[in-house]
Amino acid sequence: MIHPNAVIDESAKIADDVSIGPFCVIGADVEIDADTWIGPHVVINGPTKIGKNNKIFQFASIGEDPQDLKFAGEITHLEIGDNNSIRENVTISRGTEDGGSITRIGSNNLLMAYVHIAHDCLIGNHIILANSASCAGHVEVGDHAILGGFTLVHQFTKIGKHAFTSMGSIINQDVPPYVIVASSYGKASGINKVGLKRSGYSDEVIRAIVNAYKLLIRSKKPRDEAMQAAAELIDKYSEVKLMADFIQQSERGIIR
Repeated sequence: MIHPNAVIDESAKIADDVSIGPFCVIGADVEIDADTWIGPHVVINGPTKIGKNNKIFQFASIGEDPQDLKFAGEITHLEIGDNNSIRENVTISRGTEDGGSITRIGSNNLLMAYVHIAHDCLIGNHIILANSASCAGHVEVGDHAILGGFTLVHQFTKIGKHAFTSMGSIINQDVPPYVIVASSYGKASGINKVGLKRSGYSDEVIRAIVNAYKLLIRSKKPRDEAMQAAAELIDKYSEVKLMADFIQQSERGIIR
């Protein structure tokens, strides 16, 4: 299953049924679990752990040193879960000491061509990053979020679960759960109703999220007043509480 023209470090731990294509380079301290397929010309450096049933396409660069001038060669890590599709020319960096020393990718994600995930990013599950979407260092992306092509996410920004960004969005503040972001400098433009319906959210819950969005995000009231206005929805619906908690905990402020 390993092409004779692949270069594998003797310390790498590779499951018996992993397929590795020609001209790949697998470095020291790399672990690759069962049923993973790696196309030609892929470079994977460690310490990196890759789970089961992943597909990594040609010219991807996985687990390389972080692009951070403070990085001085310390041991940092990358962890990738199961069932991910990592397409052509994707780049994923390991963490930095300042960021907890780890970059983590969850499971069941699609990273399309030319996606970049920088050091110390925490990427959840069932996420789509479309072509050339880029996350700077320390970005967090919640489950089921979709980042449109050429989306650029500023460092230390958080994107909530089920959020959706349109093509070419520039994100420099936190995006609350369920929110759609549109325009070049991202602005909130509604709730990701289609995504919520596909994920099984009821019409009642979606209406509650829409009403909370109007009160918590579109309203010009101060945060405390907006929270008070939405208190009944927050108490009744855990999905709304998730949004409210995200807003309360935001350090960068939220996109509106």
